[in-house]
Amino acid sequence: MNICVIGTGYVGLVTGTIFAELGNDVTCVDNAAEKIDLLNRNVMPIYEPGLEELVERNRHEGRLKFTTGLKPAVENSEIIFICVGTPPKDDGETDLSYIESAAAEIARHMNGYKIIVNKSTVPVGTGDLVSRIIQRECAAGHKFDVVSNPEFLREGQAVQDALNPDRIVIGAPRKEVAYKLLELYSSLQAPMLITDVASAEIIKYASNGFLAMKISFINAIANLCEKAGADVDDVANGIGRDHRIGRAFLNSGLGYGGSCFPKDVKSLIHTSSKLGYEFDLLKDVVAVNDSRVDHFLAMVARRFPDMKGRTFAVLGLAFKPNTDDMREAKSIEIVAKLLAAGAAVNAFDPVAMTAAKPLLPPPVRYCQNAYEACAGADALVVVTEWREFKFLNLERIKGSMKHPVIFDGRGMYDPVRKERLGFEYYRPGKGKWPKS
Repeated sequence: MNICVIGTGYVGLVTGTIFAELGNDVTCVDNAAEKIDLLNRNVMPIYEPGLEELVERNRHEGRLKFTTGLKPAVENSEIIFICVGTPPKDDGETDLSYIESAAAEIARHMNGYKIIVNKSTVPVGTGDLVSRIIQRECAAGHKFDVVSNPEFLREGQAVQDALNPDRIVIGAPRKEVAYKLLELYSSLQAPMLITDVASAEIIKYASNGFLAMKISFINAIANLCEKAGADVDDVANGIGRDHRIGRAFLNSGLGYGGSCFPKDVKSLIHTSSKLGYEFDLLKDVVAVNDSRVDHFLAMVARRFPDMKGRTFAVLGLAFKPNTDDMREAKSIEIVAKLLAAGAAVNAFDPVAMTAAKPLLPPPVRYCQNAYEACAGADALVVVTEWREFKFLNLERIKGSMKHPVIFDGRGMYDPVRKERLGFEYYRPGKGKWPKS
């Protein structure tokens, strides 16, 4: 099939590349000329494992092109995927201006029947909005259908998720249109769910809202474990073995961040309120998540009541491992509050330091590796659970620190083993706080 993908962010770039990998002719369009120039030189604007190799191969074999020219891309395509950004407004409402702009541009360049697919995460009712815009802006009156096909990609695992999806949701107005999307995805041999457009739009938000709820739930349980002297990992393993619940997303710590969960949960709250339902459960999910950094830093402050003049080694800056994405990263808040308390910060992240520098307040010392960050530090603070941190030589680190103290915000380490090595080890939900 001939496919046009509008937008070359995480979703658009991965989606377009995977469709090319499946044998389709794909043109990815973006109005950012510098990004298109990078992609045409095989320089990735994002860090995503495995993506660079796929882009290079499919460009070389002629199935994948990058351009700023929307008109020929629309004219030559059967299916057009909208993969533009949907950032949050201050009140949590989703900003649909990029969606509206893309729909209008598609309409002006249509030369016949097209299937327009909303791949971006959008509130329920956006399919109808796109349809109205195209009807208004397409002077020639060409026929079209609008489909909702939400993405379920995890940053850091997006390529694998796209090639091995656990389900594909197609919200279509007609069976004939749904079958066309089924044909496109057929070689993936994944479960297919066909719904109406509105249901597909809600599925994406409901999925992220539920996962965010699991994270906030286990963090609330972690608070209880601290009061009771219990171990949150044992509790999570115990409830996670119930097949109705499952172990995934029951890791306590600093809470969720990134580009999806924070904005999607708030958008679902806003949309629900707009439709006349106050989603109080999700409001509490947000409240628990918003409290995690302060709770964590209270543990740090109890061990170091006077942070002025202290040095903290902060390991991990991206919101999660295997990405350089700093959106809603917990490191931003943690570093800012440590600096405000008069502490110094030595920071290291394997990938995200370039992206982090414009976002973290000065003065932060950026280090070449974890060992440099820990040298002379009063404590080690784990913020992002990069795999390489699990295999650090902690004997070497202990010998270089002023005080062998670890504050583990992500449950990277076994507390018993670290204490045997001579570390003071603290983690939310472990029932052990520093003595006041």
